[in-house]
Amino acid sequence: MEAYDAIAIGAGHNGLVCAAYLLKAGYSVLLLEKRSVPGGAATTEELLPQEAPGFRFNRCAIDHEFIHLGPVVEELELARYGLEYLDCDPVVFCPHPDGKYFLAHKSVRQTCGEIARYNERDARKYAEFIDYWQRLTSAIAPLFNAPPLALLDIAGNFERENFKDLFSLVGSKHKALEFVRTMITSPTDLLNEWFDSEIVKAPLARLAAEIGAPPSQKGIAVGAMMMAMRHAPGMSRPRGGTGMLTQALVNLVQSLGGTILTDQRVKEVLVERDRAVGVRVEGGKEYRANRGVISNIDARRLFLQMVDPDAVNAADPNLLERLERRIVNNNEAILKIDCALSEIPRFDGYEHQDENLIGSILIADSVDHVEKNHAMTLFGEIPDENPSLYAVCPTVLDPSMAPEGQHTLWIEFFAPYRVAGQEGVGLNGTGWTDDLKNRVADRVLDKLANYAPNLRHSVIARHVESPAEIAERLGSYNGNVYHLDMTLDQMIFFRPLTEIADYKTPIEGLYLTGAGTHPGGSISGMPGRNCANIFLQSQQPFGKKFNAAQSNLRTLVRAILGL
Repeated sequence: MEAYDAIAIGAGHNGLVCAAYLLKAGYSVLLLEKRSVPGGAATTEELLPQEAPGFRFNRCAIDHEFIHLGPVVEELELARYGLEYLDCDPVVFCPHPDGKYFLAHKSVRQTCGEIARYNERDARKYAEFIDYWQRLTSAIAPLFNAPPLALLDIAGNFERENFKDLFSLVGSKHKALEFVRTMITSPTDLLNEWFDSEIVKAPLARLAAEIGAPPSQKGIAVGAMMMAMRHAPGMSRPRGGTGMLTQALVNLVQSLGGTILTDQRVKEVLVERDRAVGVRVEGGKEYRANRGVISNIDARRLFLQMVDPDAVNAADPNLLERLERRIVNNNEAILKIDCALSEIPRFDGYEHQDENLIGSILIADSVDHVEKNHAMTLFGEIPDENPSLYAVCPTVLDPSMAPEGQHTLWIEFFAPYRVAGQEGVGLNGTGWTDDLKNRVADRVLDKLANYAPNLRHSVIARHVESPAEIAERLGSYNGNVYHLDMTLDQMIFFRPLTEIADYKTPIEGLYLTGAGTHPGGSISGMPGRNCANIFLQSQQPFGKKFNAAQSNLRTLVRAILGL
């Protein structure tokens, strides 16, 4: 039986990040990936080799912001392994039915100038709004880059600017109460408090709803941070597509002696004497883990499908029921459309300039438009009569992803994982059939063509993936690409449950990483890095841990005293 110090289930970007840190620390690592390519939700592939050769598509993740709030890229020196980021500017283009449009640049000042064309007050308030959320981002970024219960590690991440921004938000009773109120309110209420015009509110509501819930839902106001991060640290994409981040990580892992095996679906985590000691893959082959098994898949599938229930109950008799009943997925998933285009989409009714399409294209006619589209999915209804959508034309920024003069189009449309009234029909009984997904895609493209009419004749070929197909490909529970909803009650030390929020599980030697762990989904690498730190600390004798704690405490004291 082949043996390694650590075995990672899944070679998504967090699994690769975790493996890289362990390899750098001198441990041997095996990554087992069920697909034929590593990367999970961070891949770039040629989906239409016959109909549209030479076009490369990001199959899921595309816009990178969170990764720039942490040290992963710099610590792992990923530029040495082929990663090159291209900055997006402008960052958002949102046309409205009346001919107006929201255009956000990386510069807040430029963005305010665009808003002032329609509403002077909203332009002034936008600068204040973004300033608040940028200070909030700075204040909580140290929390992202440490296990949620590791108070000394979190404290050690704080520098003077972080403390300054934190104090500006909660440095008095009034400010602290305002902060709490902001966190527990909804994006809709927050935007109505700050702004008057739909030209500003609608795109911000659409970005806030990227968390995966209607903007009226209480407790997801932090989604407003999505717009602020596009100004600072900024939004970027790897040259060659998101998959180039994966490729850089693969290059690094392999250069350090790590092993990545694809087409290896893990069926069971092997547990002996209350400790995870390896895995068994489809076909029966077993791999031994001398020090630990790291799961890059969600906790529900791990414990409910891959671990002997007797072993779980012996470690924690309440865990299985809590995983089954406590974790919330609200049925909102993604239908994905990728198109090969003969020409760039032209928004001629909106003072078209190619560069306006560098960032994200949002179709959000109003806050109510966004609300209805997200709320319908909760009841299993498909909001395709008047779709709201998130689109990107990646080749405006990076022409290398298509033949010369041609373009790709990436569209994300929120839809239910299970379609009401279609139980037992389609893939895995979700209701999604090839006919249904293509009919929905037709309506989504028609909606976008209302703003860019040349789209109707410029589609060379398209690839449509239903929520059920995305769930099958990624192995995501109920099609949730975040593993579980990113609402306030399932974040930080509640993610995925309080008892397993620090990347360790009740089974000795079994660890968690990935989107279902702190700080959540998106491209960041933070769950992988944090999990690696927990793994490494568990291998250290007590004395080393104590010295590390002392060092962090000294850092905190120096920061407080300004030394």
